Amino acid sequence: MKSLRAVLASSLLAPSRLASTRLASTLLASSVLLGGQAYAKTLVYCSEAHPETFNPAIGIADSTMDAAAKTIFNRLVEFKPGTTEVGPALAESWDVSPDGKTYTFHLRHGVKFQSNEHFTPTRDFDADDVLYTFNRQRDADNPYHKLGGGAYEYFNALGMGTLIDKIDKVDDHTVRFTLTAPNVTFLAGLALDYLSILSLEQTQKMVAAGTPELIDSMPVGTGPFVLQAYVPDSQVRYAANKDYWRGAPKIDTLVFAVTPEPTTRVERIKANECQVAAPPPPSAVADLRGDPDITVLDLKGQNIGILGFNVEHQPLGDVRVRTALAKAIDRKAIVEAVYAGAGTVAGSVVPPAQLGAVTDAGIDYDPDGAKKLLKEAGHENGLKISLWAMPVSRPYNPNAKRMAEMIQADWAKVGVHSEIVSFEWGEYLKRTAAGEQDTFLLGGSSDNGDPDNMLSYLLSCDGVKGGSNRSRWCDKDFEKLLDEGRVAADPKERAAIYGKAQAILKAEVPVAPIAHSMVAIPIRKSVLNYVLDPFGRQNFAAVDMAE
Repeated sequence: MKSLRAVLASSLLAPSRLASTRLASTLLASSVLLGGQAYAKTLVYCSEAHPETFNPAIGIADSTMDAAAKTIFNRLVEFKPGTTEVGPALAESWDVSPDGKTYTFHLRHGVKFQSNEHFTPTRDFDADDVLYTFNRQRDADNPYHKLGGGAYEYFNALGMGTLIDKIDKVDDHTVRFTLTAPNVTFLAGLALDYLSILSLEQTQKMVAAGTPELIDSMPVGTGPFVLQAYVPDSQVRYAANKDYWRGAPKIDTLVFAVTPEPTTRVERIKANECQVAAPPPPSAVADLRGDPDITVLDLKGQNIGILGFNVEHQPLGDVRVRTALAKAIDRKAIVEAVYAGAGTVAGSVVPPAQLGAVTDAGIDYDPDGAKKLLKEAGHENGLKISLWAMPVSRPYNPNAKRMAEMIQADWAKVGVHSEIVSFEWGEYLKRTAAGEQDTFLLGGSSDNGDPDNMLSYLLSCDGVKGGSNRSRWCDKDFEKLLDEGRVAADPKERAAIYGKAQAILKAEVPVAPIAHSMVAIPIRKSVLNYVLDPFGRQNFAAVDMAE
C-alpha cells in the first residue's frame, strides 16, 4: 500500500513541489488558480505541522483534525461555535430513553457527499454511513476495520468500544445507539473529531478498485471544504464546497501553509502571507499585539504539557524512580523559560478550568529528595534513560527541544544521564504509541472540556491498548473511578470522583504534569467572522474576508 505522501504527491491535483513555501503562500494569498478559475477570496492559515492523514478516525494530532475533520467532514452532533454546548449537525435531532442507555438520532435529509477525480457519489448521506463509521472502529470483524492500519487510538482510548452495545439502523434516516450503561459524556463524545462521518460508498468503490489508500489521502466528506491538493510538508489546498448543507463558505479557497517554525509564522502573518496562524512563540505575542493590522485572541486553561514515564521500561516501573525523576525537575524554571509568561505550573493533567481539577501534583522541585529516592531504588551510582522530545511546537508545549534540554540538565545534577531523541512528527506519534520511549514529552488540548476526556485519553487502560496512553500504566482503582465518573450526573459527585482519581496519579506518578499554557491565536483584521474555539481548534466554515 502506498504511503499517504506518495499517493498525494503522485495523484492529487497538486503542482510540483514549490521551491519556496513563502513564495507559494504569497501567491496563494493574492489569487489561486484551480481549474483555470481565479477565486476572489482566499484565506491562508499558517499551520504548525502537516496532517498525519486526512482520515480523522485514524489520526490523533490537532494538526490532522484541523486539516481534515474541521474542513472536510461533519459529525452527528457538533459543538456550537465558540462554546462547549452540543448542537445538531448531521443528526438534526435526537431522543434519549428514560434510563439514559438508548439514543435515537434523526438524520438530516439531502446532505451530499463531496466528489473528486476518483469518486462521484450516487446517493446522499444516510444511516449506512453512520453505521460504517462506527462499526469500522468498534468491530474487529468488520471488513473495513483493518484499513489504514486499523489503529483507532481515540475510539479505543475513550472507551467507545466498550460503551456502545449495539447500533441499529431503524430506517435510512434514523439510527439507534444502545449503550452498555448510562454515560453523561456520550453526547459530547460524539462531537469529537475522530467520529467524523465517512462515506461507505467511497470506501466500497475504492476497495473494489484496489486503491483503499485513497480513502485516507483523497477523502470525501459532507463538510464545508473539498480537498484539492497537498504538497507534502508545504501546503494543503481546499476549495469551497458549493453544495455544503449549511450553505457555501464565504471564502472560495482555503490554504494550510505548513510552517513548523513559530518565528516564521510570526513573520508570515505580519507580512500578510497568511491571515491566521497557529500559536506563535510566547516571546512574540507582545509584538503581534502592537501590530495595528493584527488581533491576538487568547485562550486559557484547556491543555496540559506532560513528561511521561513508560512504566514497561525498567526501572521506570518503580514508582520511586518515577517520583525521583519528577522531583528532580525545576518545573517553575522550565515554565518561565519555555512559556515566557504564557504558562502556569500544572497541578494535574486536568486543566484548571475543568470540573474537579486539583492544584498540587506532589512533585515540587526537590533534587535532594530525588537523590534519596534513587538511592533507595538502587540507582545511587547513576541511571541512563532516553528522553523523547516532539519536533514541533504545540499549544501545550511551544518548545519541546528547549524543555528537554532543561530536563536533561536537571537530571544530570542527580546522576541521571539522558539522551534526547526526536523524530518527524508523524513518526514520533507512531513510535511513542508503540512504546519505544523511556520518557517522553507530549500533552494535549481538551476536546470537550470534560475531565474524563484528558484522563481517559492519556491514562486509561483502554488507552494502553489503543496507543494513546504512552505511559502504558494501567491501574484498576483509577479505572474504576473513571467508570464512576462517566455514570454520575451530579457535578459535585463527579468532582469528588475525579479528585480521587487525581490522588492516585499523585501517588503513582505515571506522568509529571509540567504546564498549562495560554494559547494565543493571531489573525489579520481582514478576517471576518472568526470565532475562537474553546479548545484551540481551527474551523473556517463561517469565516469571510474583507473586500
